[in-house]
Amino acid sequence: MAKTVRFHDLGGPEVMTFEEVPLSDPGPGEVSLRVEAIGINRAEALFRNDTYIESPRQLPSGLGSEASGTIEAVGPGVTDYVAGQSVSVVPSFSQNDYSMYAERVIAPTSALVPRPAGINPVTGAAAWMSYLTAYGALVDVGGMRPGDTVVLNAASSSVGLAVIQIAVRSGAIPIALTRTEEKADRLREAGAAAVIVTETDDIAERVLTLTEGRGARFVFDAVAGPGVTDLAKTVAPNGTHFLYGALSGRPTPFPGFELGMPALNFRTFTMHEVSRDPTRMKRAAAYLNSGLLSGALRPVIDRVFDFEEIVKAHRHMESGTQFGKIVATVKH
Repeated sequence: MAKTVRFHDLGGPEVMTFEEVPLSDPGPGEVSLRVEAIGINRAEALFRNDTYIESPRQLPSGLGSEASGTIEAVGPGVTDYVAGQSVSVVPSFSQNDYSMYAERVIAPTSALVPRPAGINPVTGAAAWMSYLTAYGALVDVGGMRPGDTVVLNAASSSVGLAVIQIAVRSGAIPIALTRTEEKADRLREAGAAAVIVTETDDIAERVLTLTEGRGARFVFDAVAGPGVTDLAKTVAPNGTHFLYGALSGRPTPFPGFELGMPALNFRTFTMHEVSRDPTRMKRAAAYLNSGLLSGALRPVIDRVFDFEEIVKAHRHMESGTQFGKIVATVKH
């Protein structure tokens, strides 16, 4: 039996409950994993209230797609991994098929990456969703180069901070958007070349000033909604406006016609583009593990909760006050 988080009804954090669930033996292409830490992501909150890009197939349902731990057993035919090995679980599967919010889980080998000795369980559970999202869009798809400018909103999120670090590592220039001055200094300390306070600053005017009129090669947008038109004004000719979230909860217009049909690339992105492609994922893992081991990439941990505090962790996430990644640790 494994202590597992499940939900029987759609809704807020309060619908999550702990249950003792039988753990089957791993099948072909699977391992059983003793979980040590769990990455808490907005995708899980959206999944449990049925506003994610996929819906719960049936209730009750588990949830969670990012974790780190130690392999306890491998399934038939598994040769790439062995019992006792430390690994991270990368979000690359449906939460309908596997779920990581538990003391012990079954995980597909296609979602595993070896966790080097220099990476602790919290870092191993905190890195993959955020850094793969940032790397996948800006480096793998966008080909970000030294001197490129990237404008990002939701900058104090784990993904936003990952964008800043990857931009700096690439020699690019990250410009962070934040609603108030409250987090501005911390964003500068995190590596943002400039911070625009959206309550008081004109976004397009400030970006054009900071880029000497050129505009940004990339906009990395977690909010979407009506604000895309103002953000799209900051994109340089032939630049790309990436949409990777919809935090506004409002319809998102295509801004190209309103802005006079500029040479604007407007593109959605999810990290599954990379995590579900073995060739691209192999490159990404090499890039990210080297960055984590060298210290060039350093996940910013907002708070670490005990596994038993998972409801509290979700409430904290939904408060919007965090700066960086939220992680839950599992005691054995």
